Amino acid sequence: MGNITKRELNQRTAAVLSQVTETDDLVVTERGIPRWRVSAVLDRDSTLERLEREGRYAPPAFAPTPWPHHPGGRSYTDAQVETLLREMRGEH
Repeated sequence: MGNITKRELNQRTAAVLSQVTETDDLVVTERGIPRWRVSAVLDRDSTLERLEREGRYAPPAFAPTPWPHHPGGRSYTDAQVETLLREMRGEH
């Protein structure tokens, strides 16, 4: 891990950033005091993993609620369904 001054980062940004590698960070100092760390971005995560880490995605539940076998409500015969559809279409 190398050290550079804030002024050096300002004056030679491209040269300084070229020193940053996946394994080597740079510490930026201001008046001799370490203030910032410059490191390479390691984007090994998939897009969904990155979004989940950022809190912008939640994976689906592992055991979703099953559909009911016999949903409640009224049952209609085929003739009643046809009548309702004709009424909705304005064919009554």
